[in-house]
Amino acid sequence: MESLRKVALVTGAARGIGKEIVYTLAENGYDVSINYRTKTTEIEQMKEELESKYKIKCALVQGDVASFEDTEKMVNETVEALGKIDVLVNNAGITKDGLLMRMSKEDFESVIDVNLVGTFNVTKNVIPLMIKQKSGRIINISSVVGVSGNAGQTNYSASKAGIIGFTKSLAKEVSSRNILVNAVAPGFIATDMTSVLSDNVKESINNQIPLKRMGSAKDIANVVKFLASEDSSYITGQVINVDGGMLM
Repeated sequence: MESLRKVALVTGAARGIGKEIVYTLAENGYDVSINYRTKTTEIEQMKEELESKYKIKCALVQGDVASFEDTEKMVNETVEALGKIDVLVNNAGITKDGLLMRMSKEDFESVIDVNLVGTFNVTKNVIPLMIKQKSGRIINISSVVGVSGNAGQTNYSASKAGIIGFTKSLAKEVSSRNILVNAVAPGFIATDMTSVLSDNVKESINNQIPLKRMGSAKDIANVVKFLASEDSSYITGQVINVDGGMLM
């Protein structure tokens, strides 16, 4: 049975920015489909908490976005459980940093496969649904390094720059069907990965940011919430930097 509420599928939603996006959308009345790779008790607890706290429906869909077959299955499972997909958030991503001269072919390809090919795989399976219903929101999580580049991240920067090109091109293809496609480019965001950095490193990072502080996962989730809503109905093909002013 199709839900009267909007339904959002969020990839890579078990932790960090993806998890925050799920909670923010649920708080605003969306039914949510949570994609994850490895099943844990935390995932089950997350589902229970979301349904109990926000009185919404929640689906858990396991799969590796780098696998086209997995993404086909996760989209089908979302529709079976929640009836439709109104919003797709392509958030799943990995890093394998290193200078190009030392980077293995496998480390380059695996980052491209998850971050860029993964975005294609999920979107390819969702687009027919959105075209049929003549509406949809696709929000791709890129990065400021996809715009500026960053030493030691040729693979990651290439994947995130590719997402920007993908976003702009797809926006032109599907705008006539009332499907809006935008990208969010986070800057330095406080996550589990940055929490282990020394105070000196954190201070050095903050000094590069005009606002003199890292962003939070909630900062990203709030922009996703806006792009998913009717408030953004005249915005498509855009890249919104959420970076404290780094790339002014």
